[in-house]
Amino acid sequence: MSAWRATTLDHLVRLQRGHDLPSSTRRNGSVPVVGAAGPSGFHDTALVRAPGVVVGRAGASMGKATYCEVDFWPLNTALYVTDFLGNDPRFVYYLLGQIDFSGYNSGAAQPMLNRNYIKNIPIKLPERQEQESISALLGSLDDKIAVNNRIVAKLQELGDAFYGQAVSGIAPGEESFASTANVFGGGTPRTSEPMYWDGDIMWTTPSDVTALQAPYLFDTKRKITSAGLESCASRLYPAGSIFMTSRATIGSFAVPQRPAAVNQGFIVVIPQNPALCWWLFHEMRSRVDEMLSLANGSTFLELSRKTFKAMSVRLASPEVVAEFDAKARALHRRAAHSAQETQTLTELRDALLPKLLSGEVKVRQAEKVVEAAI
Repeated sequence: MSAWRATTLDHLVRLQRGHDLPSSTRRNGSVPVVGAAGPSGFHDTALVRAPGVVVGRAGASMGKATYCEVDFWPLNTALYVTDFLGNDPRFVYYLLGQIDFSGYNSGAAQPMLNRNYIKNIPIKLPERQEQESISALLGSLDDKIAVNNRIVAKLQELGDAFYGQAVSGIAPGEESFASTANVFGGGTPRTSEPMYWDGDIMWTTPSDVTALQAPYLFDTKRKITSAGLESCASRLYPAGSIFMTSRATIGSFAVPQRPAAVNQGFIVVIPQNPALCWWLFHEMRSRVDEMLSLANGSTFLELSRKTFKAMSVRLASPEVVAEFDAKARALHRRAAHSAQETQTLTELRDALLPKLLSGEVKVRQAEKVVEAAI
């Protein structure tokens, strides 16, 4: 393995501020417009050839790195690389993404990154061959994650399309969510009681659900104990329940893959007939706008369980429901598998990335771990 040398950021890349492009002046096209937070639309003209790297320079996304595989237009809310100085572009992306730029904030009203203030940030840099080996390894994980995300998105689209066909021409009838499912809520154990927390029971909050790229819940940020569960208004809901956020953010969904509790920000639906699980899931997702219109509240909008339970549902014949259920279960089973694999690969990448970029872990060591995972 080649030696890593201590140097500064100005020996890694040359950076330049992006260019203004108001939405009103953009023309229809396929060229990504990339700002501080990443892609933010399209235009018909590219200013920078791929591969490229963009770093957020303003706002909450200051320091966020974006890798561009196609020609693009960098916005003035970001810095972009004009010269990689012989370094591997994808390695540069990973390295810039690991730098903590918060100590170089030059803004007053909002966070701001000035390229002249960051050029002397100390870094460790390996030779080009080592850079390419590292970026290829991390890139293989990112590429697999991207493929999985596309698979999940396509399966979700198919599920929605199948449901649209199955429910076509059916109007809401006498059945309601109350008559087709058991509807529950949740609660929060007293936070000042240590014996209620850090157990092994998943305790779901809206932020756990809104962070998901697909509606399959495998884990939660916080967990509670059996005592904590008994002390609060939530039950331990079985895998396959439907969790829907019902206050502030209304209409984000998750289906837990193992038993879980929820806080008070949810409506939990457990169909009385198991064949209706995915039917009601898609019915609920298709009527979020209606739920928003029924919500009320002064501080934040909330959809009450009483209002939700009274909503009528669309139901097809048992034969149509059974046919849809068979298709939907297969689609969601495959999508959940891909989503879980993505979560595993993401955790692996995030664990390896800082160790590879510091030279703490050798590429050959990491390759064995990645091969076992992929």
